Amino acid sequence: MMNFKVQVYQAAVVLLCLGGMQPQQAQAQQKKQVSTAPVYVDKQGVMRWEKDNKEANFFGVNYTVPFAYGYRSHKALGVELESAIDQDVYHMARLGFDAFRVHVWDTEISDSTGNLLDNEHLRLFDYLIYKLKQRNIKVLVTPIAFWGNGYPEPDEKTQGFSSVYNKQQAVTEEKAFKAQERYLNQFFQHVNPYTKLTYQNDPNIIAAEINNEPKHSGPKARATEYVNRMVAAVRGAGWTKPLFYNISESPTYADAVAKSNIDGVSFQWYPTGLVANHTLKGNYLPNVDTYHIPFDTIPAYANKARMVYEFDAGDVLQSVMYPAMARSFREAGFQWATQFAYDPMATAYANTEYQTHYLNLAYTPGKALSALIASKAFHKLPRLKSYATYPADSVFDAFRVSYKQNLSEMNTAEEFYYSNSTGSRPVNAAKLRHIAGVGTSPVVTYQGQGAYFLDKLENGVWRLEVMPDAIQIRDPFAKASPDKEVTRIQWAQQPMQISLPDMGNDFTLVGLNTGNDLKKGAKEGAFKVTPGAYLLVKKGKKADRWSGDKKIGVLRLNEFVAPKPVNAIPFVTHEPYPEVTPGKPFEIKANIVGIDSAAKVILAINNLSGVYKTVPLNMVEPYTYTATVPAELATPGVINYRIIVEQPEKKFYTFPGRFSGNPWAWDYYHTDAWATNVAGQEGALELFDAGKDRNIYVYPNLWRSNERQLIAAKEPNQLILRLSANELPEEGVMGFQTYIADKLKGRTTEIPGFTKIVLRARSAIPKPIKVRVALISDDATAYVAYVTVGQNLKDIEIPLSSLKPEKHVLLPRPYPGFHPFWFAPDKPEPFKLNQAEKLEVLTGKGINQGEQGASYSLDVESVQLQR
Repeated sequence: MMNFKVQVYQAAVVLLCLGGMQPQQAQAQQKKQVSTAPVYVDKQGVMRWEKDNKEANFFGVNYTVPFAYGYRSHKALGVELESAIDQDVYHMARLGFDAFRVHVWDTEISDSTGNLLDNEHLRLFDYLIYKLKQRNIKVLVTPIAFWGNGYPEPDEKTQGFSSVYNKQQAVTEEKAFKAQERYLNQFFQHVNPYTKLTYQNDPNIIAAEINNEPKHSGPKARATEYVNRMVAAVRGAGWTKPLFYNISESPTYADAVAKSNIDGVSFQWYPTGLVANHTLKGNYLPNVDTYHIPFDTIPAYANKARMVYEFDAGDVLQSVMYPAMARSFREAGFQWATQFAYDPMATAYANTEYQTHYLNLAYTPGKALSALIASKAFHKLPRLKSYATYPADSVFDAFRVSYKQNLSEMNTAEEFYYSNSTGSRPVNAAKLRHIAGVGTSPVVTYQGQGAYFLDKLENGVWRLEVMPDAIQIRDPFAKASPDKEVTRIQWAQQPMQISLPDMGNDFTLVGLNTGNDLKKGAKEGAFKVTPGAYLLVKKGKKADRWSGDKKIGVLRLNEFVAPKPVNAIPFVTHEPYPEVTPGKPFEIKANIVGIDSAAKVILAINNLSGVYKTVPLNMVEPYTYTATVPAELATPGVINYRIIVEQPEKKFYTFPGRFSGNPWAWDYYHTDAWATNVAGQEGALELFDAGKDRNIYVYPNLWRSNERQLIAAKEPNQLILRLSANELPEEGVMGFQTYIADKLKGRTTEIPGFTKIVLRARSAIPKPIKVRVALISDDATAYVAYVTVGQNLKDIEIPLSSLKPEKHVLLPRPYPGFHPFWFAPDKPEPFKLNQAEKLEVLTGKGINQGEQGASYSLDVESVQLQR
């Protein structure tokens, strides 16, 4: 601690003297400012609290509303920005976050020479910092973003220095250095009009990161010089708090960064890649099994504090990833982690903020609860403790993640949190003080699809907060638009039953939030509830002292924030089976929102053999409807079907397409329909067809036209996938993965009869090549066989009995690229075909031994299961 303070003091004295301040004045100012630095970095690189020297850890989110698209999108919707910030910060506090970070769009608050502009963006940033301070959410400031303000729209013309110098120029050119030095000096001397403090003197701001994702090039000495000059500019403004610099974006410059005058290094993690343009399906827990740091051999790295400035499992909607990531972060020694990025409530209905990310308490309740659990894990788990390999590390301390249940969970004597329905019993229900969940557990039975929170105020008195239902109606990771709703909010009355020892079965429910005048009793612990905040009071208990303005922590009892629906039109979401078994009934399931409780829902079926039938769809739980297609319609061929919603007063909507009008009328002309193939008797099961399957993950990217092609086969309407690489990446392989579990679901009864994989492929170079074919199970075990592929396109049979457990590739490739590429689980289970969920096909020098420097080209037409 003292070593850090001495270095800060010496640097500040020199710089302040250069600015005309006498050494005595500098020393007096420095002593005054040291007290506002709540944390320091010790000699071992551990961030600690000044007040007690205990380890300091922080977990939270990035959030962008004061700047760029976040700002413009709210303006376009007519949303008052201060109110939006108030609401979103409340939700962050409700989720227990204690960390905030964002890369400030310097291009919006500076001119071309680096002068700070006191404008609306800076004012809103200061307002956000002020509101975060009120909720005790600590701030790490990253003052330079390096880029324009457009994404996802085109950049606007701004006057900032980042509009003059690109990311490479910014860290190499002298004029860019001087502009940034001027900007940093002014930025850190700026006084927040809401807190009346500089960022240095605000104890809620604990550290700074010089810039966002620098792209270093040229001499390493110049890179070190750049970092040191930026550090000096910040210290010259009186900053005494820890300073971090990115080490993972330009990993070949890690030694140059580590030797600079910084206190810590920053990393990012996108373990499932970014911008898949669709939801990733399958088990991605192996992608977050460990956070690998390749810089341990750099001596200067050893005493640097570690932070994760951005992380997310891009394009993954499951509620299991964040706690597992928090575990891996702690194992790697991180003390700060902020997800990128929390979606503003005002725009989360469409997920336009960042298409590949999606996190919001109201709109993604399961993911939000998993982030709450991750925050708890990040604070509770010891730093640098090692864990076993997945799936053995699915249970750690008080935490559990389950891919198959889509569940994250924390279970201690006083806290019980779950991201989906769970059968786990609380460790000690009598001692519980905090509960939060989605779905049903042994203490809360709930049919709604939003999050809820229960906080104990005293024996027999709890606060209940219930969010509205959130129903996904479109893929939130597909192409985004403000005109395309992806999640529907429904304010519905839902049944709830609470079983808590100190409450019993007889208690009263009293509304707390503005406009919530409800007061009613529970029967056997059960009641119906609409979104809002409530006081639960046991019969005979007085709770007069719990007024609405009273606080629990940083939350007032009567606070409640939730969005209203942006739409109320009927909408049906349904994903058809690709193929089903002949002669067997099968179930159709759909999510339906925006319809009257008296509406009729009908499935209209046609098997293209002159057989038509209508079957009612019945609601089996809120918003979920099912119907069974009779066996007699499941004849080999194709089944087409529509879902018809008949609202009261004979108002019809037909899906797919949401067409209005009576579908039985003579002039109804829409023919859109879903289609499901019915397999032939003893028919093959298609795992991959080059002509149909587009959502495949290719490694390496192979985006050039001569690297990834769809070429014509001899058969009509049949295509072949050709992958070619003149030079393989360092991993030595190329190939693809694709999700196949959805193709198995419609034919589960036939799975025991399949005995072999049939690969239809050829070598597209003048010699045979070896190909690795794998089926990857839902517990992340790959079962592998090797075959030799010649130059003629032909079927190659692989007996399922020949598959052996081996490692598999992690695709999409985790970023940064120094993370593991291969994964092998702990103690693989015996192969079971019904658990297969991914297909992997690879070739390359890693498969063909001794083929250094060779080029590769592989054609794959199809992969099937056959009897």
